Amino acid sequence: MASGRRSPSPEPPGPQPIRRLHESLINRIAAGEIIHRPASALKELLENSLDAGSTSIQVIVKDGGMKLLQIQDNGCGIRKEDLPLLAERFTTSKLTTFSDLSKLTTYGFRGEALASISHVAHLTVITKTKLNNCAWKAAYVDGSLVPSKVGYTPDPKPCAGNNGTTIIIEDMFYNTPTRMSALRSSSEEYARILDVMTKYAVHNSKVSFVCKKAGSLSPELSTPSSSDTSQAIRQLYGNSIAKELLHVTASSVSDDSTDVDDSEDPEAWSAEVYFTNANYQGKKTALLLFINHRLVESHRIKRSIEGIYSGILPKGSSPFVYLSINLDPRSVDVNVHPTKREVHFLNEESIIERISDAIQQKLAGQSQSRVFEYQTLLTGGIAQSGSRKGKEKASNVDEVEEDGGGPEDDRRASGSQLAKKVLSQHKVRTSLQDRTLDSMIPVADPLRTDSDEPITAIRLRDIKESTCQFTSITELRRLTTKRIHHDLTEIIKKHTFVGVIDLSRCLTLIQHNKNLYMVNHAALAEEMFYQLALLQFGDYNRLKLDPPPSLRMLVKFAVEVEEDTARSGMSKDEIVDRIVKTLMDRREMLLEYFSLDISETGDVRTLPHLLREYTPNLDKLPMFLMRLGPQVLWESEQECFGSFMRELAYFYSPAPLSIVSAPASDDNEQERHKSETWRVQNILFHAMRKYLAAPKSLLDNDVVQVASLPDLYRVFERC
Repeated sequence: MASGRRSPSPEPPGPQPIRRLHESLINRIAAGEIIHRPASALKELLENSLDAGSTSIQVIVKDGGMKLLQIQDNGCGIRKEDLPLLAERFTTSKLTTFSDLSKLTTYGFRGEALASISHVAHLTVITKTKLNNCAWKAAYVDGSLVPSKVGYTPDPKPCAGNNGTTIIIEDMFYNTPTRMSALRSSSEEYARILDVMTKYAVHNSKVSFVCKKAGSLSPELSTPSSSDTSQAIRQLYGNSIAKELLHVTASSVSDDSTDVDDSEDPEAWSAEVYFTNANYQGKKTALLLFINHRLVESHRIKRSIEGIYSGILPKGSSPFVYLSINLDPRSVDVNVHPTKREVHFLNEESIIERISDAIQQKLAGQSQSRVFEYQTLLTGGIAQSGSRKGKEKASNVDEVEEDGGGPEDDRRASGSQLAKKVLSQHKVRTSLQDRTLDSMIPVADPLRTDSDEPITAIRLRDIKESTCQFTSITELRRLTTKRIHHDLTEIIKKHTFVGVIDLSRCLTLIQHNKNLYMVNHAALAEEMFYQLALLQFGDYNRLKLDPPPSLRMLVKFAVEVEEDTARSGMSKDEIVDRIVKTLMDRREMLLEYFSLDISETGDVRTLPHLLREYTPNLDKLPMFLMRLGPQVLWESEQECFGSFMRELAYFYSPAPLSIVSAPASDDNEQERHKSETWRVQNILFHAMRKYLAAPKSLLDNDVVQVASLPDLYRVFERC
């Protein structure tokens, strides 16, 4: 019996040789650990700006940060001598020896952020210190200086610039296509960028943050530089969270101990918490956790907080919590994660327990009552007087036409209500979904897109009422509510725009139900802007003027063209001096309450921005500043605030200037007319629908009914 021989098994492979990786490959791998997406790059650069002592940080984003991510601050800047080392790995100004890690009080320390960015994107830095006469511009690729243009040397080049640093990141992940394909859509990446900026803006409430898309006129996020944590939460997360906030502090020192100095104790700590009560119920837990001012994550802290609320909130509901813990740097290890997203610290369990107990005690003291909100169902139409309603009802009975009395009609008549046919003169012949002729005409307006969306596609941001303890403001708001004419407000909110009939006289036609009205849109807009100014008192967004014009120059220009100055008995120079002195003496009050920032040298730096989607006509700025002198009643608090906001509303209204400007060419005048008409229709009237509570005084001269469909049919019938 023949036996087959087994084939020999293959020889096992020998060990592969160990190779030293190329430096560029090492750096690219390390960059992938730190820069996961544009939002992680932004986080590193925000921390660098805050380390530099910045009080203003502006971010511009294009395509979710993949095409462009620009961060500009007004910090201390970077010395020209340090620019060659700026993008090399492990180059930092914050560490010298390993023991410095135990005393670290800054965000960054490893010197890897800019180096990592330069290996996955094109990096440009423009920086200027206070001692430099000019700014310096440098470009980097793979950690080294490169020429910014073909034919240039790689050395930093002088250029114009402000104090601080501007970092421009372009074409992120251009050389790592796998990472690029793994990213989500540009809108989702932009949402992540806004989320990071929002969290840092809450924690750094004394720093101004601005974020907008490239090419956009209005920012998506904008915060003032003089605020506090609760106001920042209100502005960024809305009034629904802010009105339910509770505040508590905790520390390593017990309440009854007063003789312990823990400044040298490495285990000393303190915590500040803003959290919602049982009335707020979110879909997902929103935890803003900062440890030694660093944005981090902690699953243990999150689980502990969720455990507190599990017995308070219904199933599926979650709270909002902002928690800031300050510890001695010696008890914190920040070098445990490549992106510094996690940290370890001593006595973690006891600290979490103390903070949780403080939150639970505060919640227990607020749990005696809860607030439940409900929404009433509003009926359509305008409430009419009894006599008018009776006449209309009688006329409707006479004009109803019933169909023949067949079997089908008998069945209809047997129902609870008789089916009635609506006559032509009682049909409302409008639809907000219909496309108008104006939408097909190209308009030179930066706010208008080339899409075929209807005019209702413009989205206005919600404007929350500011918190104010002044009795005068409370009284002004009460008077505004008292003056509301509900029928007129209903007409404005549910109108259909017909068209502007005279832009110079600010006359527009609108339709509501079966009636046609002619309105003075400048008067309506002025009342709306007054109400917006009153609503946001003390918490305005800011409209920055760059470069800031001189207050004296603007007032002088307005006084020079004013014709009634002779009646004052003063020369024009004396009038200018008095107005400028009045405003300069009250500039701190104007900045605090109205965001009207006038520098010590008399430059107008910012104006209050009442509606982000609308920019006022700055040609009216000289007249606005001049009128603040004689028209504002400065002596009485309520009259001062009220008259100032009236002047501010007049400045924002689209009423044309009384000053005759130089004649423009026919083409320019036609384009300006189209652009202004588009702004009136798609911004002002859209905003009036949402914000205007119309007072009865507008019925005197500014809203007139010019036609009624049933009345027109009666005229035609007589003919």
